[in-house]
Amino acid sequence: MTDPRNIGVFCGLDVGKGEHHATGLTPAGKKVFDQRLPNNEPKLRELLERLRSRWGTVLVVVDQPASIGALPLAVARDMGCQVAYLPGLAMRRIADLYPGEAKTDARDAFIIADAARTMPHTLRRLAPEVEAVAELQMLVGFDDDLAQESTRLVNRLRGLLTQIHPALERVLGPRLDRPAARVLLERFGSPAQLREAGRDRLVRVLRSRAPRMAERLIDDILTALQEQTVTVPGTDAAALIIPSLARSLNSVADQRAVLAGRIEELLDAHPLSQVLTSMPGIGLRTAARILIDVGDCSRFRSAGHLAAYAGLAPATRTSGSSVRGESPSRRGNRQLKRAFYLAAFASLRDPTCRAYYDKKRSEGKHHVAAITCLARRRIDVLYAMLRDGTLYRPPIPAPA
Repeated sequence: MTDPRNIGVFCGLDVGKGEHHATGLTPAGKKVFDQRLPNNEPKLRELLERLRSRWGTVLVVVDQPASIGALPLAVARDMGCQVAYLPGLAMRRIADLYPGEAKTDARDAFIIADAARTMPHTLRRLAPEVEAVAELQMLVGFDDDLAQESTRLVNRLRGLLTQIHPALERVLGPRLDRPAARVLLERFGSPAQLREAGRDRLVRVLRSRAPRMAERLIDDILTALQEQTVTVPGTDAAALIIPSLARSLNSVADQRAVLAGRIEELLDAHPLSQVLTSMPGIGLRTAARILIDVGDCSRFRSAGHLAAYAGLAPATRTSGSSVRGESPSRRGNRQLKRAFYLAAFASLRDPTCRAYYDKKRSEGKHHVAAITCLARRRIDVLYAMLRDGTLYRPPIPAPA
């Protein structure tokens, strides 16, 4: 980003769905523009051209760089303006420094512009997104939505099964992530329908989808059905709901499979794909999330900076002699933090990661804290890999 001393006007945008509020400030703090403008390209171009022709270099700062803030940033880049991002949490804390308690678009736009003018260190650089990363971001965001919908459907199914037949839920509930269990519930949505179908028919239905577990699963289901002879009130209604939920769950799983194929294609074409996936525990979706939020890590000064951005750096709290210590940070990018945590959990199969996890457990840390420590340690390795463009290499044990 250009040196703030070379900026002619700081344009703060409080972005909105239908219209934005823009405030322009000179380096001396003089307000040169303050009004609403529609969220369309001609009006944005008109404003930026007016500011640029009179004041020179324009810095456009937004509080939301994606979704509703994407068009202003794209127009600003196309016109040669500088762009930056003021995180929402930083903005709300900065807002406490200004008089008044009103929460209006005009006040927010002024605060954004004034913060860029007086506190440039609070801004984050927004590198131009290549088409592949922009497409990845959209696909991964939709995949996250589908994952939440899948979790909701699974919980609803397990709740209904537990209500009408707990023994059947203990067999099918943990297997709802497999197509065989979902197809079975879609075709036979109640305990009575499963009994009427009989063993041979149920095995035929599952054999093409789960040849190795079909007979064993059907035997477990029939055994569970024998454990309950009474019919719980509401079973008939559940028999109508369960097939619909199973059908929706199948549809969500199919959509996620299609997205996974496209995400894999985009990752394979990216030069950092092999670097990311060479690290134990980092799979397809985790690599995509890291690539979106971290990139080549050039905007992070160090591994500690990256860990702080992900919310994995401990926060030190001291106050005299009464409060001393460190506690987990509650800030940072939550999606990236979750990706690093899940990757660390998946890496426990690797001997080196497992040894470090066991070491932290032996020090008295509980499971979550030990995984968090492992995730923080792996950030150091990942940062060096992305910085140097090298694949993961297991550490060589020191000679005895």
